Amino acid sequence: MIANDGSGWQLVEVAASYSAFLQPDLGGVPILRHRGSLPDATAIIEAASDKVGTPVDLVAIDMPLSMTPITGRRASDNMISSLYGARHASTHTPSVTRPGKLSDELRIGFNDIGYPLAVEDPAGRVLIEVYPHPALIELADAERRLPYKASKVRKYWPEVAPGARLEKLVEVWSQIVGLLDARIRGVAAALTLQSVTARRYEMKAFEDALDAVVCAWVGACVMDGMASAHGDEQSAIWVPRLGG
Repeated sequence: MIANDGSGWQLVEVAASYSAFLQPDLGGVPILRHRGSLPDATAIIEAASDKVGTPVDLVAIDMPLSMTPITGRRASDNMISSLYGARHASTHTPSVTRPGKLSDELRIGFNDIGYPLAVEDPAGRVLIEVYPHPALIELADAERRLPYKASKVRKYWPEVAPGARLEKLVEVWSQIVGLLDARIRGVAAALTLQSVTARRYEMKAFEDALDAVVCAWVGACVMDGMASAHGDEQSAIWVPRLGG
């Protein structure tokens, strides 16, 4: 969660899951994972508004979203894949089972409390879809997708010893944290880098928290008029437009 009091964007709080975000006074980056049940849009907005001290203007979610039930690839998926496929950042193909009804129920839940899905220039309070890979390409001005997923270290660096793979992963995380901290104050202080000896669930929790900050940064870009919606009247994936 980030806020701008007129002096620039600042990180207010970050957690690895909705459940952790709703748990007070856990300290650091809460690791409690969300599993099974639908996130409560009302509870999330109320908690966020209380924490920041003002109503929430925009919610950014890393999940395929659409005005109608998702049954396969959307125009937004095809557009992002066309723009970023050569840089290894095509989207996965969504389906009726993944994300399935969770996507519809989440969109409806936020819509019902005044946060409709934005597929073009947002007006008022909105919900947007973010895909972190192209966002990070733009953030880092990278030639290809950044290798920052903990579960894919063997694929990223197959010729490197297991311990060294984790060292490389932490180096990439450090790069991302530094780039985000330059645009959102407090990111580096909140996202303490994991040790290569951290447990797997701790590494995944850090990655989830990092994704949350990326989503928040894309939301800030949307509010600042520095992002573009790629899609149609049914769905759109928002990507920062740092050149203007």
